[in-house]
Amino acid sequence: MRVTTKGQVTIPKPIRDHLGIGPGSEVEFVATDEGVQLVAVKENLSEEEKLRRLQDVLDRMEGTLDLGGMTTDQYMEWLRGPREDLNVD
Repeated sequence: MRVTTKGQVTIPKPIRDHLGIGPGSEVEFVATDEGVQLVAVKENLSEEEKLRRLQDVLDRMEGTLDLGGMTTDQYMEWLRGPREDLNVD
């Protein structure tokens, strides 16, 4: 399947039917070592399940950003530029 110029793909009907995906449904694309996984978001998840899923995503992201030894503040200044509201003349 191809990605459109708008970044869209069509989920084949058998997969939509299998996952219970219909108009207005929410899905997530989860990066894995093998590629990507499509997950239908269930709207009535327990708080524990939501936290577990968030922790899974955070665990997969750990170590993926190399700041080259910069602190968080240094990185944010590099990313955004200096904050003029903090400059003291």
